[in-house]
Amino acid sequence: MRASLSRLIPPTLARDLPASFVVFLVAMPLCMGIAIASGVPAERGLITGVIGGVVVGFLAGAPLQVSGPAAGLAVIVFEFVRTHGIDALGPVLVAAGAIQLLAGFLRVGGWFRAISPAVVHGMLAGIGVLIVLAQIHVLTDALPKASGLDNLVAIPAAFFNFVSGEGNRFGAIVVGLATIVTMIGWEKIRPARLKLLPGALVGVVSGTLVAVVGDLAVKRVEVPENILSAVALPGAGDWSRLTEPAMIVMAITLAVVASAESLLSAAAVDRMHDGPRTQYNRELGAQGVGNVLCGLAGGLPMTGVIVRSSANVQAGAATRASTILHGSWILAFLLVLPMVLKLVPTAALAGILVVTGWRLVSPAHARHLLQRYGIATAAIWLVTLVMVVATDLLTGVLIGLALSLVQVVPHLLKGRLKIEGGAAQTVQGGTLQAVPELRLSGSATFLQLPHLNEALERTPEGSPVRLAAQDLHHVDHTCLEMIQEWAARRAKAGARVEVVGGGGGLRNSLAMAAHAAPKD
Repeated sequence: MRASLSRLIPPTLARDLPASFVVFLVAMPLCMGIAIASGVPAERGLITGVIGGVVVGFLAGAPLQVSGPAAGLAVIVFEFVRTHGIDALGPVLVAAGAIQLLAGFLRVGGWFRAISPAVVHGMLAGIGVLIVLAQIHVLTDALPKASGLDNLVAIPAAFFNFVSGEGNRFGAIVVGLATIVTMIGWEKIRPARLKLLPGALVGVVSGTLVAVVGDLAVKRVEVPENILSAVALPGAGDWSRLTEPAMIVMAITLAVVASAESLLSAAAVDRMHDGPRTQYNRELGAQGVGNVLCGLAGGLPMTGVIVRSSANVQAGAATRASTILHGSWILAFLLVLPMVLKLVPTAALAGILVVTGWRLVSPAHARHLLQRYGIATAAIWLVTLVMVVATDLLTGVLIGLALSLVQVVPHLLKGRLKIEGGAAQTVQGGTLQAVPELRLSGSATFLQLPHLNEALERTPEGSPVRLAAQDLHHVDHTCLEMIQEWAARRAKAGARVEVVGGGGGLRNSLAMAAHAAPKD
């Protein structure tokens, strides 16, 4: 009997089951908070969490990545819903998912990795600023304004209303601050045996207890008694709006931003574990399926989410079963205990998003870009951030990409990147041995990143590799960071990367990325 059970129950379930519950605890408050930040009812974020876990978890090309509503898309959705109405979101999301499916079928997933990290992190930092500016108003039980600049200008008025005691703003502020302080404090001082209990959950519980014990008349989350009643197909009139230019632009914007965020998150998750590497085109197709279903069911746009994914890995998940189970726990909770969610103040969820938004800004990443890659790369990050806040997300990203192209044009004039494979003789353990060698020439920029990545991944596993850079004129930060990820995986497997040739500064940068000592 015991033997038959062991055949039916995977041995990895002992790791995946507890990990799935940890991710469930992380995901619940974030799903609701991101929905409210997007200007839609909380249940729409929870619907996306269920689909992202159960469906996308089953299809994903990144088995340990967890998908759901993302803070990075909240600003886009909020503005769209405010302008065009919530009913228009479903068809646009179906169209965005179809674009992702087509992109996965055409095998363009790897190209999303070629977007300059300075642009991507500048975009996320700009989104983080917008989230913080909007959620400051939600912390006072007020409604956020239409744009980031409007929210910034309205902060003094919000402070005046708080001081004058309009409504129950004081109670909402107390709840929000209790959530923020508890969340950050818990993450700093939590005991080792409770390290997997997420700070976001502890913060929400704290804020909710303050509101309940203090009998504060603050706004609470509104969810239906039956979550299935929130699932609604778009109407015929909504589908007809897909011909409007604004809808087409929105679908393309959602598809591009969600795909870039998902695949960059998958690359980050790959650095956290030694399991199977991401299949980028499969992951892109899975995200497309998920967004199509979210559009049909009335959910929010989804991406792969680094917060939930890192919690999944840190909790010891071994397979995709953890992601699938976490979606099942969300669904079970909504079916059995929806009334519990009605106790949660919206100010508590706003507190979580203020912390999340600040972490998206990540000044530490800007310092990293400045110290390692120079002022020009850091300036692209800053300009992208400012333009996302001052104009809109698409304009900010396009300006960042344009600046990235301007940065690499002088280097492209020196010649495109060429990669030649071969073998080199080197001394290993006192004997002469042949090791694989990649000879790089020309300029390595983000435009050639998929080509470089493919060549690196073709090198034999478990053996030393030499990177010969005698004829390499330039390598940008996008390629350097990709080489660093590749070299880190090889180092875990005990394989050494050696850098030979090249100019002093270039050779040192390449060797630093490859965790190797530069050699003549």
